[in-house]
Order: sequence, then structure tokens, then C-alpha cells
Amino acid sequence: MIHERMEQALNEQINAEMHSAYLYLAMVAYFEDKSLNGFAQYMKVQAQEEMMHAQAFFNHLIERGGRVKLTTIEGPQTDWDSPLEAFEAAYMHEQYISDRINKLMNLAQELGDHASVPMLHWFVNEQVEEEATADGVVQKLRLIGDVGHGIFMMDRELGQRAEVITITNPISI
Repeated sequence: MIHERMEQALNEQINAEMHSAYLYLAMVAYFEDKSLNGFAQYMKVQAQEEMMHAQAFFNHLIERGGRVKLTTIEGPQTDWDSPLEAFEAAYMHEQYISDRINKLMNLAQELGDHASVPMLHWFVNEQVEEEATADGVVQKLRLIGDVGHGIFMMDRELGQRAEVITITNPISI
């Protein structure tokens, strides 16, 4: 049986992951409105990933005998001044999620929750990748600035991101 404090924290993380998906879907809408379909494609895949993350926490709670308690998901920001500003927001959001995951790991270690540690370890590693990827796009967009053909090239590059991501890790999805 999972500890009550871990159950509550994981339920809060499910909500945070669902909010992440909402945020990235809001970015999809923003990019589609700007006819930046490649940027939109990138964020569609990002939203799918966040839903898979929420499902992983959901499944972990159930497998451990916990109760999933879904709560209201806060509405995300829906407009940005530029693709750079949107990706800066995505990067900052990934840093926020990393902090949450690190706190979950600390809690699991404090409680001696050895079953949650491997699952959370996967997420710690995932967040390193998430932050690095978002920061990489931010850095490229800063180099490009407002140069139209640079944005066009970046749009083409980001549009290459594959739709469905299969996660191979110790967590069950």
C-alpha cells in the first residue's frame, strides 16, 4: 500500500502533467493561428508525451493500491508575442516540472518508498532531456531573431517530430 503523503503528491503530479498537456495544446493553437504548422506539430507531440506521463503516474498509483483523485486543471496561458516567447515559456515550464519530480523523489526516499524510486528515476532522466531539448530550441530561436526565412527553416525542422512516442522504461503506461 502506498503512503498517504505519496498518494497525495502523485495525484498532484497527475494534475501537473495534465496541465502541461493543456499548456502545449494551447501552444498548438497559437502556432496554428500563426500558420507555423511545424511548431504546432512539435507541440502536439509534446502534449501527447505529457498525457502519457500523467497516465504513468495514474497507473503507478493504482498498482500500488492508491486512489486516483482527479482535480480541476488550471487553464493555461493561450497567447505569446513570438515563437521564442512560447518556447521560453515551455522551457520554464519544464524546469518547474523538473523541480516537482525532484521533490517527489525526495519524498519517496524520505518515506522509504522503494517501489516509487525507479519510476521517479525515469522521470528525473526524462526531465533532463525535456529541459535540454526546450533550451536548444530557445537558443536557436534567439540566434534566428525575427528573420523570416530562419523561422521558416525552424518550422520545417520542428515539423519532423514523430507523432507517437513509445516510452521504454520501468514504468507501466
